[in-house]
Amino acid sequence: MEVLGIDIGGSGMKGGLVNSVTGELVTERFRIPTPVSRKPDEMSQVFNEIVDHFNYDGPVGCGFPSIIKNGVCKASGNLNSEWVNLNVEELFSIACGLPVTVINDADAAGYAVMNFGIGKGKLGFVIMITIGTGLGSGAFFDGKLIPNFELGQIPYKKYEKIEHWAAASIKEKKSFSYKKWGKRFNTFLGLVEVLVSPDLIILGGGTSDDFDEFKKWITIETPVIPAHLGNHAGIVGAACAAIHQMSKS
Repeated sequence: MEVLGIDIGGSGMKGGLVNSVTGELVTERFRIPTPVSRKPDEMSQVFNEIVDHFNYDGPVGCGFPSIIKNGVCKASGNLNSEWVNLNVEELFSIACGLPVTVINDADAAGYAVMNFGIGKGKLGFVIMITIGTGLGSGAFFDGKLIPNFELGQIPYKKYEKIEHWAAASIKEKKSFSYKKWGKRFNTFLGLVEVLVSPDLIILGGGTSDDFDEFKKWITIETPVIPAHLGNHAGIVGAACAAIHQMSKS
């Protein structure tokens, strides 16, 4: 069975069909830039465009860049404030005319890594960090998801949240070297280590593909490894969420 997964980020909305057994992407990834407004109406239209692109008629899984509880967005994250307390599942389902399951985007990426990637079979407390426009995080204990574990929201110095200081988008915006940004990112990981004492940290998102460029500045005691699923993890994990929802129905 092939299931459509859609990964929504601050800069792009991506989709692809995923083999529900192997977790492999069976189509080319299709991407549309996230509307500049980052508002619900515009983004729901793009969501429908992605569904239409695949001529798809089935359950859709979606990774969304904010806290999601029972399909409802509980914080705006890097999006427009109009998202707060909006039922994202309902909005996207109406837009495309199909059943949609929505979970936090870092949770989605974690699903992929823990079910089909380097995290498979890893026990204990595992934190998945997605490095992108923000810093998403997914938490798993003995392979089971602890939802909405948003460590990128930790306040830091004068910043409302540490992702405004240490995300990949900050590296790009300020043209930081991997050394300068890597030290900032290590500070973030150090806070994660102190606060939740994970057994393993897995890095996802496009920047994780460049792990060799900044790993020498990661000095925390907790083992840190790249996911090696690149930009596909969010799509695969979103599809996993839809499959999980189907199994409960």
